[in-house]
Amino acid sequence: MKIAQVSATFPPYMAGTGNVCYHYSVELAKLGHEVTVFTSRYPDEDYSYPDIVTVKRFKPLFRIGNAPFIPQLLREIKDFDIVHLHYPFFFGGEIMYFLKKLRNQKYVITYHNDVILQGMLNFPLKFYKTMIMKQILKNAEKIVVTSLDYARNSELWEISRIKEKIVEIPNGVDIDRFNPKINGEEIKVRYAIEDKDIVLFVGALDKAHYFKGVEYLLQSFASIKNRNLFLVIVGDGDLKGYYMKLAERLGLKNRTLFTGRVSSEDLPKYYASADVVVLPSITMGEAFGLVLIEGMATGKPVIATNLPGVRTVVDNGINGYIVEPKNTKDLSERISYLLENEKTRKKFGKRGRKKVEKMYSWEKIGKKLEEVYKNL
Repeated sequence: MKIAQVSATFPPYMAGTGNVCYHYSVELAKLGHEVTVFTSRYPDEDYSYPDIVTVKRFKPLFRIGNAPFIPQLLREIKDFDIVHLHYPFFFGGEIMYFLKKLRNQKYVITYHNDVILQGMLNFPLKFYKTMIMKQILKNAEKIVVTSLDYARNSELWEISRIKEKIVEIPNGVDIDRFNPKINGEEIKVRYAIEDKDIVLFVGALDKAHYFKGVEYLLQSFASIKNRNLFLVIVGDGDLKGYYMKLAERLGLKNRTLFTGRVSSEDLPKYYASADVVVLPSITMGEAFGLVLIEGMATGKPVIATNLPGVRTVVDNGINGYIVEPKNTKDLSERISYLLENEKTRKKFGKRGRKKVEKMYSWEKIGKKLEEVYKNL
């Protein structure tokens, strides 16, 4: 098949939607399909991609948050058997709807998450969802969700006459790249934290990802009296400075490391260096949590919040813990317990790895996606 993948973001911008698009594309290409990715030229820097995938990055006329307006898609997207839209993608979704009406172009959507904005922005967003988003979703051939748990609790479920289009395909992880045999000592030596107990957070630190809950992680960390504890925050964005100042105000300047963006090659080593991986998200802007399965694949216990979709990844008390969003007391207690109980950490890590191998390898997910396309 001739397949197009369309996403607002894409590596080297490190966030869930773009990473999922990347792995979809690679796995489908491995299966023998002709795959082209259409995305924006952001960040504007060189980045190498596998030869089996064609990546076309266009300079947007303008951008609102992470949503680029790239009308070039109207000219470029033609003669594809299937176009796969990664949504939410303001402007991109409208273009796909227009192409459906103009050329009867079939498109599939992966619905990554609800869009939840704060304050006055909610008014125009409500209008958009009712009048525009509804039509974009209705005209898709299929809508892929990472879990039916998330779909049933999301705005997606409220939109009429599309439930029969929904298919569950979770996100995945490269189980060879992320594995328990990786040595994380290089990272510890690099930052002179060889003797520390390490809690790891990985995620974008920009306004579009305010829901990651980093401030609550910092607050809970400040309440833990273990002075040997060290928090490593991997990621970059326009909120990084705010989080750094908050860490300093909380007295965590010497116990917290903000690494900025790290290389794809180094990322698994950061997981390997950690004792616990935490994803403290606070809204349904978080639908799955790729970092959780990356941590589990590396054999680490994980802590996540009780959010639809996210809670399907972590089995509470089996491979990690689930806490309520914004509950800093519960979060700090769970972190402390895991750090004090090495046997539990190892047991959770082994169970997490087994679950990842069974359910979340990208190879298996690529085949599921291919089956969806074939049935169309």
